[in-house]
Amino acid sequence: MPLLLAFHAIRKSFGAVRALRGVDFELRAGEVHALLGENGAGKSTLIKVATGAHAPDEGSIAIAGETLSALTPALARRLGIACIYQQPALFPDLTVAENLALRLEPVRPFRRVDWRQRTRTAEALLSRVGAAIAPETEVKRLSMPEQQLVEIAGAVGAGARIVIMDEPTASLTRREQERLFGIVRSLRKDGVGVIYISHRLEEIFALADRVTVLRDGASAGTFPVGEMDEPGLIRSMVGREVSHLYPPSHSTPGTVALKIEGVGCKAGGISEVSLTLRAGEVVGLAGLVGAGRTQLARILFGVTPADAGSIEVGGRAVTIRSPQEAMQLGIAYVPEDRRRHGVVLEMPVAQNITLAARRRLFPGGWLRFGRERREAGEFVRRLAIKTASVDAPVGSLSGGNQQKVALARWLATNPRILILDEPTQGVDVGAKSEIHALIRQFAASGQAVLLISSDLPEILGMSDRIAVMRGGRLVEILPGGSTAPQVMSAALGQTLAKGKDAE
Repeated sequence: MPLLLAFHAIRKSFGAVRALRGVDFELRAGEVHALLGENGAGKSTLIKVATGAHAPDEGSIAIAGETLSALTPALARRLGIACIYQQPALFPDLTVAENLALRLEPVRPFRRVDWRQRTRTAEALLSRVGAAIAPETEVKRLSMPEQQLVEIAGAVGAGARIVIMDEPTASLTRREQERLFGIVRSLRKDGVGVIYISHRLEEIFALADRVTVLRDGASAGTFPVGEMDEPGLIRSMVGREVSHLYPPSHSTPGTVALKIEGVGCKAGGISEVSLTLRAGEVVGLAGLVGAGRTQLARILFGVTPADAGSIEVGGRAVTIRSPQEAMQLGIAYVPEDRRRHGVVLEMPVAQNITLAARRRLFPGGWLRFGRERREAGEFVRRLAIKTASVDAPVGSLSGGNQQKVALARWLATNPRILILDEPTQGVDVGAKSEIHALIRQFAASGQAVLLISSDLPEILGMSDRIAVMRGGRLVEILPGGSTAPQVMSAALGQTLAKGKDAE
């Protein structure tokens, strides 16, 4: 198969941080080439070199045999390179059709817009990727998975020869994942080269022909997928054995930390939800995309207050009308979309970590920057956040390290109840193991955790009890140790063995 893309000895530094250390990488026509590595290994930097966002300090790039010293974003698009990022790069106040048009339609002065054709094009592309989305819908009204499907539709419509997919299934349901896999296989059949980045190793074995592993900015090897197994890939990525991806629970549930009875919110599409969380336990919140899991979390944190039912925190009836009130009650919430709601990209690591705990750190309003940097440094060490310093902007960190900063911000508030919405989404296997260990430590210290995850193995491996939602209602509470078919049957409205709320 002919070479579509070839990197040779690519080096890139940001100040004293060496992001890439002489990386070689090749992509052939009709190939799915997986790119793996821990967060901070250099994957994102290499992709930004491929899309023209970063110019390499050293090395060469060849596109279809043409050697270049660097790319620009415009040149990359002309050469047929398209990238689908983990965080969709869409305009929230424009419609789906308008977002697709910005990518696909030529720019001409005084050009008259054919709105009907624009809508038909959008409908065709959305149908091709299996997205049941109306073209006139504003992007800000779409869920994260729906936004990702719009991004995929745009890349498919652009007719790219090289398609880069950065964690494209991070927020997709199993059915949507299968549709995406079909699209990837179709692209491969058409001779398109696909660079596929995912921390879900099962996807690599299902889709990829070859895999290149990066570690600490250098290549740890390129292998045919058929010659590798999961433990071997993990060892290549982290340089060590990783055990206890889902550490066992050693805590005993104590008193009721949170109790909700018949909670509903018309704005959030939630009705009649009843659930208890006990100190020292992890309750997994499962369900398909759109089941209402995030909406329930937003109710408990006061973003969209409940308009029905009752809430008790620590045995006391409360009304949560705002995030400030939730924080005063000892509730913390790490949201799903870390770039929009979890971190402030332009602010330093230290200020991000202490943002929610500033009243505790700065009583009376007196700023104590030394104390702030010391506390932030402690969380950087505790969570193994890879950063040049606590003064580095969070936007310079990899996605997984940004997630750790978002988690550190709320751990700094010493909460009694921690709500985690997709806490390991887009996080590598080493960091995922570390975050799981932190969750267990948090529960063991007597706090309650509500864990929302679309990763079913994570729900099964981390939960003491599993609450399943469907259509804005809590339909089943299963005990720890339940099976994947039991959880999925509840999420789909089928009947299997029933669980009960072990209060």
